[in-house]
Amino acid sequence: MAGKFIVIGERIHCISPVIRAAMETKDPEPILKRAKEQIDAGAAYLDVNIGPAEKTGEDLMKWAVKLLQDNFDNVPLCLDTANKKAIEAGISVYNRARGKPIVNSADAGDRIGYIDLAAANDAIVIALCSKEGVPSDNDERMGYCQEMLERGMGQGMEAEDLWFDPLFLVIKGMQDKQKDVLDFIKQLSDMGFNSTGGLSNVSNMMPKHIRPIMDSTMIAMTINQGLTSAIVNPCDLRLMEAVKSADIIMNHSLYADSYLEL
Repeated sequence: MAGKFIVIGERIHCISPVIRAAMETKDPEPILKRAKEQIDAGAAYLDVNIGPAEKTGEDLMKWAVKLLQDNFDNVPLCLDTANKKAIEAGISVYNRARGKPIVNSADAGDRIGYIDLAAANDAIVIALCSKEGVPSDNDERMGYCQEMLERGMGQGMEAEDLWFDPLFLVIKGMQDKQKDVLDFIKQLSDMGFNSTGGLSNVSNMMPKHIRPIMDSTMIAMTINQGLTSAIVNPCDLRLMEAVKSADIIMNHSLYADSYLEL
């Protein structure tokens, strides 16, 4: 039986006014509340996005990592910032009892150095199959994938620690590109690679009542293609029902009548 789909909770993000204020004042309560909601809903990892955090990033990431892991049994985390030193600071206090940290994220362009950072710190890295803008086709995506794979393995990384991101695109405006993304996920799966990405991006700019419908349908289709993880809102009940049902159908988890409650 293959491994269950890995949900990375996206809701500890400085774009949220509540979370941004909590990070600025180091108020633990809003962050702990968001974390508990996501873990209770089924998130395996939590993404911690502190933004650029150019001045206070190192101290802030250390604080956030310790806060979340101390309160939630060393929950695995995805460290998300453009500040490399902040990621290294977070890793320096990270407890690996339940999994390696994830570095979010590298690409084949200006951010390829994030692969070096992950390799030096025995971390997983999300590797976005892009260099500048949207790849023109899947051959271009695969070229970037190979560049990043070679970079990581050349520094001693295992291929399984590079989680390739196909680059999920907004349907509203890029509807004709969605089949390419699905096909590329299948290519990654056939090659035995792990994959992930910000799946919620597909429903950006859609009405609020449509987003859960679109996201849940898309996640079921990507799991069928072999996607192994996604950065999503685990508090979206419809989406999590789709993930759990797809895991049953793909034989990733054992069916029980209570499977939606597990």
